Amino acid sequence: MTAGALGLHLLAGAATVLVAIVAARLAHGVGLPALLVFLGLGLLLGESVVGIRFSDPETAETLGLAALVLILAEGGLTTNWEHARKALPAAITLATAGVVITIGVVACCTHWLLGVPWRDALLLGAVLAPTDAAAVFSVLRRLPLPPLLAGILEGESGLNDPPSVLAVTLLSTHAAHGTAPLGVAGEIVWELVGGLLIGVAVGLLGMLFLRKVALPASGLYPVAVLALVVAGYGAADLAKASGFLAVYSAAVVLGNTRLPHGPAVRGFAEGVGWLAQIGLFVMLGLLASPARLPAQILPALAVGLILVLLARPLAVLAVLLPFRLPPYRLTLREQAFLSWAGLRGAVPIVLATIPASAGVPGATRLFDQVFVIVGAFTLLQGPTLPWVAKRLSVTAEAEPLEVIVDAAPLDEIRADLLQARVPEGSKLQGVEIFELRLPTQASIALIVRDGQSLVPGPNTVLRIDDRLLIVVPESARAQTERRLRAVSRAGKLARWFGEHG
Repeated sequence: MTAGALGLHLLAGAATVLVAIVAARLAHGVGLPALLVFLGLGLLLGESVVGIRFSDPETAETLGLAALVLILAEGGLTTNWEHARKALPAAITLATAGVVITIGVVACCTHWLLGVPWRDALLLGAVLAPTDAAAVFSVLRRLPLPPLLAGILEGESGLNDPPSVLAVTLLSTHAAHGTAPLGVAGEIVWELVGGLLIGVAVGLLGMLFLRKVALPASGLYPVAVLALVVAGYGAADLAKASGFLAVYSAAVVLGNTRLPHGPAVRGFAEGVGWLAQIGLFVMLGLLASPARLPAQILPALAVGLILVLLARPLAVLAVLLPFRLPPYRLTLREQAFLSWAGLRGAVPIVLATIPASAGVPGATRLFDQVFVIVGAFTLLQGPTLPWVAKRLSVTAEAEPLEVIVDAAPLDEIRADLLQARVPEGSKLQGVEIFELRLPTQASIALIVRDGQSLVPGPNTVLRIDDRLLIVVPESARAQTERRLRAVSRAGKLARWFGEHG
């Protein structure tokens, strides 16, 4: 490739990303899911409009799985374990038994009602079973939900990819010559257990590594964390375990430990996740052929109605029945919302490339149907979620912005340099330094206010947007962070009000 050709390709790629970003911003303003904008952009760039030809399902499968790794990594790194822990049993149940029920209901209905052969019906059910992490995470960012509901949706979308990928792969590669049931069961168990163990191990080892080694630049910490998460996928894949589960579990471990420059790591991961989404959806739009899609609209809508109105509600009601009891107390309204919020996105379309790359008969028709289903029902469900949540009375009060504490290591004195900003609405405003009652080992070294630095005294009064630089030994760091968060929420009498951060 010549220098001029390289420049042209780079210019075209950068222009595509910028157009996608602007289009996503405009779509967000009208409540349209960003994935539809990116898919539409891919269709416009395809052979039927602009003329870019892309029809390689094997390359699409490889690039799609790689993009899903980055999207899952971002989801895991931004998952709040305190919220997710209580929801984990329900999320795991939905991500396993719920996937099985969804596959069964979709397969039986499409076989008996639409006359689809059994293998094709099972394959269609397996492709459509998982909810999409990118779509769900984008909804959770703009819709205030109770922690339990948000945790279930978030956990399910991060955990249901491995069973679905395994089901689609088995149906695509083993269906022709058969596989012993015990062998399949053992493979499923190892995929899930092995992926979880490898992911947790990678997360713990990465935590120890990043805490002990002071990197020369703060920008290396996000890169190191992302590399560790991707390494988890590679290790699990080599061990024939679930790489996706390893990625998500490693990311959750790393995202919920006290790492240097944690907010910067999560911000970097979010940016990489958005870039992966743009590239993934545009590529899938390029892979689709607008000329083939109209023939699949009616059967796709029929299958989509079966999925959204029958399979998903049955799966939610069946597997979450025990969670209607204490300590979860999930109401029927909340279960109805979970049913409607099971958004499909990139994951089903990427899974639809697996049968195509394996040469399964009818794989092109399957891909086209899944593409139409995702586009049509995301357009239906995504914009209506806030309205449905309000009608079902499942929204939560919007929480005030949390005080965010970042850290950089000071190895020589085994201390950290904490950086905290006083956010809008925080009760840190008006508090004098001595009233913070931080641990005696902690010292507020500097305050940055209106672009100017000042060395605070005991009677210095905090203001909104003040940035505090606090030197604190490792042994007192957790206590210091808790106290800052407690005062931010409840004021200087936080302990009196029972708030401990």
